[in-house]
Order: sequence, then structure tokens, then C-alpha cells
Amino acid sequence: MLETVPEHILVAVVGLFGGVLLGLAARLGRFCTLGAIEDFLYGGSDTRMRMWVIAIGTAIIGSFGLIGAGIIDPGATYYLSIKWLPWASVIGGLVFGYGMALAGNCGFGAVARLGGGDLRSFVIVLVMGVSTYVVLSGPLAPIRDMLFPQTPVLPGEKPPGIAHATARWTGMSPTAIGIVIGFVLLAASVASRSVLENPKAIFWSVVVGIAVISGWAGTSWVANTGFEALPVVSHSFAAPLGESILWWMIGSAQPLSFAVGSVAGVWLGAFIGSLIKGHFRWEACEDPRELRRQIVGAALMGAGAVIALGCTVGQGISAFSMLAFSAPVTFFAIFAGASFGLRQLIVGFSPAE
Repeated sequence: MLETVPEHILVAVVGLFGGVLLGLAARLGRFCTLGAIEDFLYGGSDTRMRMWVIAIGTAIIGSFGLIGAGIIDPGATYYLSIKWLPWASVIGGLVFGYGMALAGNCGFGAVARLGGGDLRSFVIVLVMGVSTYVVLSGPLAPIRDMLFPQTPVLPGEKPPGIAHATARWTGMSPTAIGIVIGFVLLAASVASRSVLENPKAIFWSVVVGIAVISGWAGTSWVANTGFEALPVVSHSFAAPLGESILWWMIGSAQPLSFAVGSVAGVWLGAFIGSLIKGHFRWEACEDPRELRRQIVGAALMGAGAVIALGCTVGQGISAFSMLAFSAPVTFFAIFAGASFGLRQLIVGFSPAE
């Protein structure tokens, strides 16, 4: 296959496949980070929060299974190849979570809503994509690099992951430790009557986990069997938004990538899901204050995601699937930032006004 289909096309197809699964899960399974936090804090329901943990547990089990089979080299993944900066996870997560509350969506959720015809989310996608690149490689990149330097893990050094650190202390296999942790999370999250009585929630949560696993498996296969120096990645929706915007503008000078396929897949899956549910309808913002808040929130999300090395999906599931140290810290920081932002909005005060 590699002799007939360019490698960058293959990884884009891998991203498209997983993206479609994620888009369907968002529209048909109501899989949403901010929605889960709102339900947990103000709706009296932890079902969607448990869905998130089911997805994490599934992704961990599948990813460490692939590691044990020799398909994935964990040290080649982005989250385990960069030395962990705790303050970057905390600050970036807080900024991202706060911005998510202001915008009313994360990057993944915005693309999914765009697939349902919500043009307000189109503004979030554009602003977040541009903001990401401004901080990642644009005018603010030197400041970001000075405050939050990204230092690669050197050969011979242990990856900054929970399973690998535990293995060093106990002498057990990182693969076994990872799979056990995955099953524990899965069992704990399913141990709820509200979840057990909702097989649809379990199904779509597992689908999300499979989408992340498919990203690792597909890009690893291409990297291991191909000749191009392509990275081993899975789904995230911060820098990939900016990369997708660039590709649509200069596609003839920039090859397709996993990121472009992933973003397009979420949009396509969400579009199909909205048609199945009969929920597709064009929506626009009629309130300038709401639009201003969404623009500010999207800009904060882009900056926060770059600092934290990922978003709700990038750190919240993909990095979690590798049990990177950064994942749980960033996840809780995002939760705290979003809680603070939601609290301000609910009591009627928005810093963006």
C-alpha cells in the first residue's frame, strides 16, 4: 500500500477515520467536555463525566496493549518525548478551561457543532486555530519558549509517564501497569446505576477510546513501515485547527496530515450525526456580547492548549492513553478553570464584557 498511496495521505485517512468516530460520538452520544462539567456541577448528573473516564480507560487499555505488542513505541509519542513541566500543565490547563467556559465549547466541541450548522462555532474554530499558531510559532512563540521551554527526553531517560515511573519503582512491566490502571478506571466509571442503565453512553464512550487508539495504531504503522519521517500522533484539537486552516489556504504547498484528516473527520461525523438526529440547522450569533465572549474564550483556549501541550482531547484522552504525567494534572486544571468561568457566567459577570 505504501508503494501506491503516499504516506501523508495514509495518515490523513487514519485521522479522518478516527475523526468521524469522534464526530458521531459528539452528536449521537452527546460526548462533550464542557457539557460533562456543567452536568456535574449544576445538573446533578455525573453520567457524562463518567463517559469521559470510560473513554480514557478504553484508550489506556488499547494503547498499552499496542505497546505490549510492539506496535507503538511510547517514547516516540509527543507526550512522552517531552520533559514534563508541571506549571505548564497547571497554567495552560487553567487558561484553556476558563476560555472554554467563555466560548461555550472546546476546540473539539466547536468543530462538532459546526458540523451541525452552528456558525458561531466557526468563529471559535478560526480564532482558536490562529491563536494557537500565534503562541506556537508566531510572534508570542519566543515568550512562550522562554517561560515554558520544551526539553526533549534524552535517550536512556525514562519517559515522563505514570506507568513507566511505577515500573521503575516496582519492577513490574509498564504494559501490565497501564492495562491494570485502564481496567480500574473503566470499572470505577461503569460502577454507577445511571451509566449501567444507559448502554448508549457506554457505547459512545468506548467509540471515543477506539478513535484515539486508531490514531496511535495507524500513525505508528505508517511510521514503522514507511520512509517519511512522520510523527506518531493521535487526536487533539488545538494546533490541528491552525494546521487545517493553513492547509485549506496553501494546500498545494503543504501536504495533507493526520491533523487535517482528524479535524475534517470530526466535522463530517458530526454532520452525518446531525442529519441522523434531524438536528442540522443553521445558527448564527445575534448578540455582540456573546460573540465577543466567544472570541476571547477561543483566543485563551488556543494559548492555553499550546502551553499545556494539548486540549481536552489531546491531554484529556490522547495523553491520558499514554498515562503521561501531564494528563491528569492538565485535566483537573481544565476542570478548575472551566468551573471558575462557568461560575462567573452563571452569576452574571463575564470578564469578556
